[in-house]
Amino acid sequence: MNITTLIDKQDTSEIVRDEIAAILVAEVAGQKALALADAKDPREWELRVFLERNNPWGSFLDPKTEQLDNPPIVNVSLDSVNYEPRASNVIERQKGTGTYHIDCYGYGLSEDDFSAGHTPGDERAALEAQRAVRLVRNILMAGYYTYLGPGLRGTVWKRWMNGVTMFQPQIDNRAVQNIVAARLALQVEFNEFSPQVVGDTIDLVSATVKRQETGEVYFVANYP
Repeated sequence: MNITTLIDKQDTSEIVRDEIAAILVAEVAGQKALALADAKDPREWELRVFLERNNPWGSFLDPKTEQLDNPPIVNVSLDSVNYEPRASNVIERQKGTGTYHIDCYGYGLSEDDFSAGHTPGDERAALEAQRAVRLVRNILMAGYYTYLGPGLRGTVWKRWMNGVTMFQPQIDNRAVQNIVAARLALQVEFNEFSPQVVGDTIDLVSATVKRQETGEVYFVANYP
């Protein structure tokens, strides 16, 4: 057995994923408090955050849920990690670039109003998804989170939004009604660390190079 330490840690890629979700939860709570202090409806800043879920939007379809007041859902997942050999070393540290998918789901029901007319459910769902995107993007790209917070400074190199793609969730290859989603692709560069090899202790050997009068080289060695 060559590795003498127990590998009981998270990789940086996992820590970053969890930190993204934690940031969103904390900042959404802060935004709601600011909205209340400004006499605004805090529901406009409400998000529900999930981690590594395939269909977090399932609650939108639950008949027991009050659909008219159902805030957008955000799911954070790790998509891929690539490593850059030139910026790494082969012993302890690898520079990784992780891509994280932050999927924002909005739900909307059609409504008829005498004064405003008909509002389609898919339009409402799209606007809700885009509202969630707006909040997520502004939170994660805020200057305070350049390195995803002070706790990861020195481990995270940088973070950057690659883009936003709208899509519609599907069940059995059929689009789900009244739900629209948007995917933010967040790219994070970070240091990934691995266990070190502890070398065997060797005895110290000292040697002095000397030359004879003829110019021939010989060594004088000292052994403990």
